Amino acid sequence: MSDRYPVLLRLEGERCLVVGGGAVAERKVRGLLAVGATVTLLAPDATAALAGLVADGTVAWEPRRYAGGDAAGAWRFVVAATDDPAVNGRVVADAARVGTWANDASAPEGGPASLPAIHREGPVTVAVATGGAHPGAAAWLRDLAAGAIKPEHLAAVELFAEVRNEAAAAGTTAPRPDWRQAVDSGMLDLIREGRRAEAKERLQACLSSSSD
Repeated sequence: MSDRYPVLLRLEGERCLVVGGGAVAERKVRGLLAVGATVTLLAPDATAALAGLVADGTVAWEPRRYAGGDAAGAWRFVVAATDDPAVNGRVVADAARVGTWANDASAPEGGPASLPAIHREGPVTVAVATGGAHPGAAAWLRDLAAGAIKPEHLAAVELFAEVRNEAAAAGTTAPRPDWRQAVDSGMLDLIREGRRAEAKERLQACLSSSSD
């Protein structure tokens, strides 16, 4: 398998298609809904949870089997999640024909667009892929990486976003911080001690020195 270029997609409000109605499709649908995508499900049958999402209007449903060309519509992203690899392959091929990225849930490497193991907390997203070696390995490494991110680390990222937004509101641009300098300044210790205002001042001092 060739190396892949990691990227995060903004799918809020975008039309996405999930082909398949089983447990795998359910996970894919929930992942898309979590980022605000507009999801259409195409499958003759669906899990009770998916049927519930359809019933409350969260997901649109076309209750039929995949027909050639369905994935070649005006979709921003497509997921092939049936229990038939041949069908999934047709879905991916149809999407590729019109330049739409598609994930093949039955392919070890995920097809054209692989979906990594994800952990989200606050402003931070951790994504881990293992080149299709094993989904369990990706989840294990994701959990290890996520466990290394402590509350003070998340708070530090949130503080920078706060300072950046304040600068934007004032019509200026906050310089990029030297993160090593910020960490070594004792900012994280201040956050751990609940002294957030002082930690913000310390970060602002680091930003000021980095812009000199």
